[in-house]
Amino acid sequence: MLTSLLMPIILSAIALFFASFLTWMVFQLHREDWKKMEKEDEFLKTMTDLNVPQGNYMFPGCDTPADMKTEEYQQKWNNGPAGVMTVFPKVGMGKKLGLTFVYFLVVSFCLAYLSTLAIAPGAEFRVVFRFMSTAGLLVFLSSVVQHSIWFHNRIIGHIIESILYAAIVGIIFGFMWPAA
Repeated sequence: MLTSLLMPIILSAIALFFASFLTWMVFQLHREDWKKMEKEDEFLKTMTDLNVPQGNYMFPGCDTPADMKTEEYQQKWNNGPAGVMTVFPKVGMGKKLGLTFVYFLVVSFCLAYLSTLAIAPGAEFRVVFRFMSTAGLLVFLSSVVQHSIWFHNRIIGHIIESILYAAIVGIIFGFMWPAA
C-alpha cells in the first residue's frame, strides 16, 4: 500500500516546498515575525568583540535550576531585559532549503504511512482528505504553538501556513488515493 503512495508523497513534498516559498517570499506571512534592533550596529560590534560562538542563549542565564532561585538571578530577571537569542553558524540558503524539502518529504512519508493504518484502498476523497488534513494540521501546527508558549514567537503566519499545508496534503492524497 505504501509504495502506491510514492507519487502523492513526492508531490506533497514539492507542493509544500512551493507553498512555503509563497508564504515567505510572495505573501510575506512572516514579515512581522522579526524586528530590527534600533542600535543594531552597537549590538553587532559588542557581539563581535565578545566573540560569542554559535548556539542558543537565554538571558539572564543560569547553569542549574538552583541558580534560578538565587537573589542575584531573580534581580537580573526582574530588572530585565530577559529573552532568548540564537547565534547562527555560517550556513547558506541552499543547505536550509534542501533540509526543508527533506523535512516535507519525511513528513509526507510519515503521513502516508499513518494513513495506510487507518484508511482502506478505494476510500472516497472526503474520507482521505479529512484524515490527512487533520493529521497534517497536527504535525505542522503542534510544535509551533508549544514553542510560542515558551519563547513568545509570533505565530499567526505559522498558523495560516499549517492550515494551508494540511489542506495541500489532504487534497493531494485525497485525489491520488489508490483504488480498491
